[in-house]
Amino acid sequence: MPGWRFFLLVLAATPLAYYIAATFAAWRFFSRERARVFPPYTPAASLLKPVHGVDFASYENFASFCTQDYPAEYEILFGVGDPADPAVPLIQRLITEFPQRSIRLVIGAERLGTNRKVNMLARLANEARHDILVLTDGDIRVSRNYLREVISPLGGTEFGAVTSFYRGVAQENLGAELEDIGAASEFFAGVLMANWMEGMTFGLGASIVATKEWVAKIGGFAAIADMLADDYELGNRIAKAGGRILLSREVVATMYPAQSPRSFWQHQVRWTRTVRLSRPLSFLGLIFTHGLPWALLAALIAPSAWITATYLLGYLILRLTMAWTVGVWGVRDDVVRRKLWLVPLRDAIYFVVWVASFASNRIHWGGDEYLMRRGRLVPTMVSESPEQRAASEARR
Repeated sequence: MPGWRFFLLVLAATPLAYYIAATFAAWRFFSRERARVFPPYTPAASLLKPVHGVDFASYENFASFCTQDYPAEYEILFGVGDPADPAVPLIQRLITEFPQRSIRLVIGAERLGTNRKVNMLARLANEARHDILVLTDGDIRVSRNYLREVISPLGGTEFGAVTSFYRGVAQENLGAELEDIGAASEFFAGVLMANWMEGMTFGLGASIVATKEWVAKIGGFAAIADMLADDYELGNRIAKAGGRILLSREVVATMYPAQSPRSFWQHQVRWTRTVRLSRPLSFLGLIFTHGLPWALLAALIAPSAWITATYLLGYLILRLTMAWTVGVWGVRDDVVRRKLWLVPLRDAIYFVVWVASFASNRIHWGGDEYLMRRGRLVPTMVSESPEQRAASEARR
């Protein structure tokens, strides 16, 4: 066999080794963390929820934060940028239906940077009465035990922040299901590998818990107000300041609404490009985790049928095993459990997205176009008016 062919066949085996390692990382993490017991620590907390618009389950998501089994006082601060935001009536309904909870609605925020979510977080943090800050996205739903689980690790001096995985609740739509499967069966595998090999050095945006003291140590939210990957940056900067990041066993739920093919593509490219610009070397290394294209290449150049079969079957068996271990057994994602057979299709699409992410440093977000420079958002055109943005959304 020619040397070049042997070399490519060895490279093509790399993703298979990665699948085995990631499966082990998932087993190691969830087995250990599910058995760990933290000392009780339930201080008063402020829950910060920047919200923009609503989805198919917004009220249920918001209400899950109002029914926490938590013995100490906690407040919920919702922040919207516009008084006409459709989330406002839902928040006002919460205030009426849960009078025992301290719920406040904050409208508008000072512009500290191009990331409107971070601008709102800065205002909510200033309004917060308590030292513990619990940051969650607007489309997140939590269990009744959520606050106990994510706050208790901060009782010692070991951890500076706690972040969480998220399982999907997807509408019956191929784009929504593929996005869910990508996060739960592959992205989280990479997170578990990073946690195993180097420890957590970043946050996951669905849920991050920190203290005002640690946020102040990194320069406050103003320091990341121009960053697109604000969740990554918040955790990364806390880690660099000396605070360990704990990857929690508590998994929250996130919503995956139905998407058009165009909006699915734009969102995938934006998210992938964000990862590339946040962790460029790690992102390049992802080429050795794309098992499907490597298996197909190996099948094309293999000198015998049994080698071809070994690579193709190896990809299917090991990839689906990793997807099940991480997504079903670990994160307990129902979409992955029901639609495991979509994993190869998602892998094929994601490889194309991964390649496309190198084409430009420009992204489309919230009706605007930005150029990303070292993770920072730089506007490239005048923002759309509300009417133009509504028309753009309708076309999608």
